[in-house]
Amino acid sequence: MLKELDPLLHNSQLRLGIVSILITVQEAEFGYLCAQTKASEGNLSIQLKKLKEAGYIDIIKGYKGNFPLTTCKISELGVQKFKDYINALKSYIDFKGD
Repeated sequence: MLKELDPLLHNSQLRLGIVSILITVQEAEFGYLCAQTKASEGNLSIQLKKLKEAGYIDIIKGYKGNFPLTTCKISELGVQKFKDYINALKSYIDFKGD
């Protein structure tokens, strides 16, 4: 049976990329995510906000020296939602039909 794909991850390559990166590194600075995803700062900010509002990531605002620093961290919910997404994808890959 085919499982439903999480629209927050499935409908945005950038959001899926962000979560994939954070699953691997646990947390990352905004600049690192920008470089890895090749997204514009504005687009990245919008997608991070959507992930934060859904509870998939935490965003920590601070300073590094005298400069503002934004760090993103995958939440427990985000880890679980990513695992669920991967399992749902497997249901499509492994589909045998009736």
